Amino acid sequence: MRAALPQGGALLGLDLGTQTIGTAFCDAGWRFASPGKTLKRGKFGADRLELAALVAERTVKGVVIGLPLNMDGSEGPRSQSSRAYARNVAEALNLPVLLWDERWSTASAESALIAQDLSRAKRATRIDSAAAAVILQAAIDALAGSGFG
Repeated sequence: MRAALPQGGALLGLDLGTQTIGTAFCDAGWRFASPGKTLKRGKFGADRLELAALVAERTVKGVVIGLPLNMDGSEGPRSQSSRAYARNVAEALNLPVLLWDERWSTASAESALIAQDLSRAKRATRIDSAAAAVILQAAIDALAGSGFG
């Protein structure tokens, strides 16, 4: 992603679920990721239209998609599905796409939402976009070289 976008640019983060897609965005300088909206997942044609609208609205230059790996790092059927979705996004939106390990993203997002003292019902509506923000923040931290230690 760094090579594809040497000047940076806003990025769209996606957490792909079976029924929803959590979205997040980061600034052009790749400093902060913020949750966006949660989209209802449908056939890719409908998803493409919604994603294209978000890309145009935010002048997005690239996409980071969570890659659901097994705890041992191996890939399963969900990983293959995410890889196929990423290929479709790259082709349909004509943007560079980065797959990023999403292990623990939902647990991390859930902890953050609990720390904000959100009710269980509110957490349920925000968890996917919060997880997308966790995935995107991890990716931009690595891309910007601002890791700890």
